[in-house]
Amino acid sequence: MATSTQRIGWIGMGRMGYAMAEWLLKSGYEVSIWNRTKAKAEPLTKLGGKVVDRLSDLADVDVLFSIVSAGKDVKEVYFGPNGVAPNGKGKMPKIVVDCSTISVDDSAEIREQLKGLGAEFVACPVSGNAKVIKAGKLSAVASGPEAAFRKVEDMVLKFAPNGVSYVGDGELARICKIAHNVMLGVVIQNLIEITLLANKMGVPREAFLRFMSNSVMGSMFTRYKSPALVNLDWTTTFTPELLLKDLDLGLELGREWKVPMPTTAATREILQGHIGNAILQKDPAAYLEKDFATLMETMANLSGMKLESENKNVPTGLE
Repeated sequence: MATSTQRIGWIGMGRMGYAMAEWLLKSGYEVSIWNRTKAKAEPLTKLGGKVVDRLSDLADVDVLFSIVSAGKDVKEVYFGPNGVAPNGKGKMPKIVVDCSTISVDDSAEIREQLKGLGAEFVACPVSGNAKVIKAGKLSAVASGPEAAFRKVEDMVLKFAPNGVSYVGDGELARICKIAHNVMLGVVIQNLIEITLLANKMGVPREAFLRFMSNSVMGSMFTRYKSPALVNLDWTTTFTPELLLKDLDLGLELGREWKVPMPTTAATREILQGHIGNAILQKDPAAYLEKDFATLMETMANLSGMKLESENKNVPTGLE
């Protein structure tokens, strides 16, 4: 159990945020929570979480964490008319830790505005999904003032026990996370391509992915994604549109720093096509809320294949 008496504020109860805050509560921390849809946070009251009505109720905590979808959302919850510091004025906690995946420019702008309010900003995006968090295998990367990071490091390790890498000052952690998610997009695309190739030539998907995961090319990702690709289980971990956003962030950095990224560019266009094909579904909006691994259906169509679940009990590697 935590011995710290520091009070934590938490913004964001999405697939990631809920599970991360849950770890802090189970570790004995006092956590006050705000979420746009209050009902999503209320189950955590059973663990001692306090759900607040207004973002400004979090202004007096010692450390404020946030994890939301985009840079504009971070700005809104911090400095919006109903933010922690309404209209960018008033009080902010001394240390603010953001775990979202946002652009370098947005992060730098937020850092400067927080500095003007007397707050230190730690960028701390994470690697994994809700299943990874529950399995205790989440990891993180952090940048910002090192002294501020060291004050929150133990907290971060509660929800990211696989380790948190401090990479330096400023927005360096944002660059690491964008690069990470670019690789995520490229790897899932290639994994789908080779799985479909083997499958079309007669190899069961379960057998092929078991071989790949046990090989030198295997990883935590190939293992925990195998059940989805074998059984066509598109339970959402990350949406195609969020992945597209991150590929665009990576390509933007590549253009700015004159680093060619042709593989990323090709993956981005394939993903854009998948998103466009959603219009062929009965409920396009609902389809785009499914997991990004649904890209396999688009690639199967292009391959002249009709996919069916193999109905296999496939281990995730997270047990």
